[in-house]
Amino acid sequence: MEMDAKEELVELKHVPENEVGNQAAIVPGGEDVDDTIPDQDYSNFSKKDFVDLLKELAHQSDFRKIDSVLKTARAHYDENLDKERSVALNKFISDGGSPDDFEFRQDPLDVAFEANYKLLRDRRAEHFRSQEEQKNDNFKKKNILLEELRGLVDGEDNKHSFDKLKEIQQQWKQIGAVPAAHVRPQWASYHALLDRFYDNRNIYFELKELDRKKNLEAKLELCARAEKLATVEKIGDAVRELNELHEEYKHIGPVAREEKEAVWERFKAASDAVYARRDQFITTLHEELARNLQAKEQIIADVNAFAGFQSDRIKEWNQKTTEIIALQKKWESVGAVPRNKAKDTNKRFWAGFKTFFNSKGVFFKKLDESRGQNLELKKQLVQQAIALKESTEWEKAANELKALQVKWKEIGPVPEKMREKIFQEFKAACDFFFEHRRVKFEEADKVQTDNLEKKQAICEALEKMAADKSATVGQIKEMQRSFQGLGFVPRNAVNSIKARFTAAVDSALASLGNLTAEEKDKAALEIQLENMKSDPDAGYKIHQREQALRKKIAKAENDLATLKNNLEFFGRSKNAEKMKAEFSAQIEASSQEVTKLKAELKMLKSVGSKQ
Repeated sequence: MEMDAKEELVELKHVPENEVGNQAAIVPGGEDVDDTIPDQDYSNFSKKDFVDLLKELAHQSDFRKIDSVLKTARAHYDENLDKERSVALNKFISDGGSPDDFEFRQDPLDVAFEANYKLLRDRRAEHFRSQEEQKNDNFKKKNILLEELRGLVDGEDNKHSFDKLKEIQQQWKQIGAVPAAHVRPQWASYHALLDRFYDNRNIYFELKELDRKKNLEAKLELCARAEKLATVEKIGDAVRELNELHEEYKHIGPVAREEKEAVWERFKAASDAVYARRDQFITTLHEELARNLQAKEQIIADVNAFAGFQSDRIKEWNQKTTEIIALQKKWESVGAVPRNKAKDTNKRFWAGFKTFFNSKGVFFKKLDESRGQNLELKKQLVQQAIALKESTEWEKAANELKALQVKWKEIGPVPEKMREKIFQEFKAACDFFFEHRRVKFEEADKVQTDNLEKKQAICEALEKMAADKSATVGQIKEMQRSFQGLGFVPRNAVNSIKARFTAAVDSALASLGNLTAEEKDKAALEIQLENMKSDPDAGYKIHQREQALRKKIAKAENDLATLKNNLEFFGRSKNAEKMKAEFSAQIEASSQEVTKLKAELKMLKSVGSKQ
């Protein structure tokens, strides 16, 4: 039953302002606010884990959760990147390099992270922009309903007035949120008009009483669901569901006056229990963050003690290095700190860390004799690269050369006068091989280009037959087999040629003038199934489609049973015969739909059995 809007206004006013608290869902037009913090632990995440996390977020639609995860993931990723940059700098300096010559290059995972991060931020901005547009549209729609309600209130009372009111209430409920500035004024206008309507009309009393009984049952059910939330393990999930229950409670409508206070107190008590758990969770989290901050402040003080260290002995430098690395690991083992403190603590920790390693780099820069050893090692890599440059085992040789390139980077600097010469010799050998490999791959691309041209020719032939209306089902199937039998095409043309061929097949089928619509549909389905059989994932796709068809059939059969069952309730209605005729037509249409879906399922199972 629809809610009694007049009584609902009274009930909302009955809730004291100071008892609402965080229960935003009971405020008319209010937005659900989930201020819990995600419980994901990113401390052990690798770069790939962060990239995979962003890719997974791309499939989600909860943009508030996405925004929260992005902020946390960004901070952790930047912290890990700072660590990686620092380690690379320390190694570069340890190998004799000057800090001024150091250049940190990001790897593909860094690029992928930034691209996915920007994509998600852009999607979020677009989502909320779209939401604001939708809210403005909702505001206009509700204003139209207000004018209809005003006309109903000022109009003459008749037997259809109450039905019209219910229709307006249902439409109002289905329209979504409006801009915040208009929520309360519009809501007040709506309920003021409802008050006037019920003040002027004293009909349908029995129907109202029935509504109140059903509203009581619905609200008691919400109370039971809210009480169960006390046992939900994740407090964030519990709060989100509770806010949804509040939204439902608000729209259910009034109950009998003697029941109103008791049912509200029960619902409020269940809500307070959940919010108390939420508050305790946040308090505990803040205490943990404060302890972590205190621990990291002590580590920063310990690291700063290394900033002034000096020695002329390698052993002492290495010993101090071991100690400061241990502090780094200790730092990494400590959990998160308050977000507004994270950047400053990281900056101060890594400043002391870098100061020590800069001093160490100055010391080791004096040890030029190691550069001669590095030169000999790189000469060996040059000879290995020259031995591989003529190889035609493309994959194996490429991997070996890449491994040599990694080793090259791991070896420290060589004497300055030999740096460019030895690098150019190594680069020339690598470039020679990769250029020859590129030429061979271009030849393979030529084959794919030829395949593309052949597929385009098939599409042109199909398009011409569609235009001339000269195609037959057999010709279409034969061209499909020819199309599927051709090999790969260039990657950038895969989607476009597939789309063109699909469109050409559809046009050719549509041009078959000697077939009925049913026969055309059957032919189209046979071609789709034939195409599905040639797909590498045919078994999986057939199974997926079969499951989807079974769901459609089950729903259609359930709808058909409901229609037949409802037909029996119109015996005593004034418009019984007319309504029976309408339901009979719907039953006939649903029966035909079930028959069609079962026929399609039978064909699909026939294809699946041949796999």
